[in-house]
Parts: sequence; structure tokens; C-alpha cells
Amino acid sequence: MYAIVEIAGQQFKVVQDQKLFVHRLADKEGAKVSFDKVYLLDDGKKVTLGAPAITGASVEAKVVSHLKGDKVIVFKKKRRKGYRVKNGHRQALTELLIEKIQASGAKPKADSAKAAATKTEKKPATKKAAAKPAVKKPAAKKAVATDYNKLTVAQLKEEAKKKGIEGISSMKKADLIAALSK
Repeated sequence: MYAIVEIAGQQFKVVQDQKLFVHRLADKEGAKVSFDKVYLLDDGKKVTLGAPAITGASVEAKVVSHLKGDKVIVFKKKRRKGYRVKNGHRQALTELLIEKIQASGAKPKADSAKAAATKTEKKPATKKAAAKPAVKKPAAKKAVATDYNKLTVAQLKEEAKKKGIEGISSMKKADLIAALSK
């Protein structure tokens, strides 16, 4: 049985009792982790595809160790310019041991937490609404103070057209501001 699962933003083909190196996870060594984004399951007889993920499926793994990968040399050069840069990089990795692949019965962590949060939020909201009727205050009209200096010439010409000012096609920005502020 194997599965295609997303771990740390990358997809991996995993088999039970397989050791796997992934980008560094925040979990401590010896901790058990579960991954809910299972995209494909194959048990030898039947292949199950998710849309995009299979609901109820999960892959359980144990964090064996945190380590660094092999050094990668990044060398940049521009010929005849005297430009050479040499950098090295060692990727932070986590070694996982795949313990179990569950086809069904696993509950997604994020969905159950969201469902519990929405249930608790909805109950108090309905009690408050029933206990206290909502009273709306009339909205006061606010005078719109337009700062004409911040507008472009095209915007100033539109404002002048709205106010019915004539001869705006030949006016400069300063003249438009003066005409609009009257």
C-alpha cells in the first residue's frame, strides 16, 4: 500500500516503514505527526483519488531526527568582468519514519477545530440577538472635504464638469483648483 501525501508543501510517495527526508518541521524529535492531505491511495487492488484530497485519510509518521543536507555550492561568474561569487548552502531537513497509512477514519485537525469554533461563536451571537433588539442610529451626513491639490488634472476636469464650470479644456491645474474652490 502506498499513498501520495503533501508534507511541508511538497508531495511525496510514501510506503509504510519508509524513511523520508523533508524540509524542516517544527515538531520535536520523537514526536508523532499526522498528515491529512492525502491525494492518492493504492492498496494493491483499488486506487482512490481525492478531489483534491481524500477525506478521512491520513498518514502518520514519527520524527526521527533533525539534520542538515549535503552542501550545495552556488558559483556565479561573469567572464572578463572580474565578478566571481561563491556561496554554499545546507538545507535544514527532518527525517521521518512513516508508521501508518490510514485509508479512512481519521478526522482532519483543521476542520474539527473550525467546526468547534463556529459552533461556539454562533451560540452566543443568537442569545445576544434575542436578548437585545438592534437599534440603528440615523447616519449623519458628513461634508466631503476634497483636497483638490491631491487630484490629477483629469480628475479636476471631471469635478469641474460635475459643477458645470465652462472653459475647463484650456485651464491649468492651478486655475481648475481656484474655480472649484469658489
